[in-house]
Amino acid sequence: MADSAPVIRAHDVGIEFYRSRKRNLSIRELIFKRRTTHPTETFWGLRHVSFDVGRGEAVGLVGANGGGKSTLLKMIAGVLLPDEGSVRVSQGVAPLIELTGGFLGDLSARENIFLTAGLHGLTREQVEERFDEIVDFAGPQVRDGLDMPFRHFSSGMQVRLGFSVITTLDEPIVLVDEVLAVGDRAFREKCYTRMEGMLADGRTLFLVSHSEPDLRRFCTRGLYLRSGQLVSDDSIDSVLKQYNTDND
Repeated sequence: MADSAPVIRAHDVGIEFYRSRKRNLSIRELIFKRRTTHPTETFWGLRHVSFDVGRGEAVGLVGANGGGKSTLLKMIAGVLLPDEGSVRVSQGVAPLIELTGGFLGDLSARENIFLTAGLHGLTREQVEERFDEIVDFAGPQVRDGLDMPFRHFSSGMQVRLGFSVITTLDEPIVLVDEVLAVGDRAFREKCYTRMEGMLADGRTLFLVSHSEPDLRRFCTRGLYLRSGQLVSDDSIDSVLKQYNTDND
């Protein structure tokens, strides 16, 4: 059951992107600020998006690819800053976005565990206490590759380790972006069980997924983003019905 006090507040949020990547500027151009010829056409990845989320809510983000779902998660995580409006988050966030959870490819899996957990406030002693739990959840393949550079892991192994670390943290808000689509059925069921446990403990969940069964299983509320606009904020069943109607 969600607490009435908001833990996430988005007010009139907008963020603007360039349609084409800027070319790299030379040091001379950077120093003398010479006029450049790179394209300057922009688009709004999100515009006029507002909502509040209470403690303990489970919210599913719904929409087509390119609709702004991952961008919104990155803004809640603090990875991106809005050009308009504001996003205020009053509790700590554990983000698992873009499969890897922010792990560094050149570091070993072992080093990434200590680094990521440390950045979220765990002491080395606390990480050591949880280390076996993290690795056991991630599975024997990950344990066998603990001292291998993370970039050599398969995408499935990266997700296993990322999910295991992020969901072992004590952060009260958890952001999950599409990662449950990767991995075998047995591992997905382990993830489902852990997520149900987190929700039972009163965590707040933001889930991006194209899987309706996953969204219905975990989320009671839905936000429907279309072309960067928030077009529906309702029960997950109502939001999925509108999304499906729009895309028939």
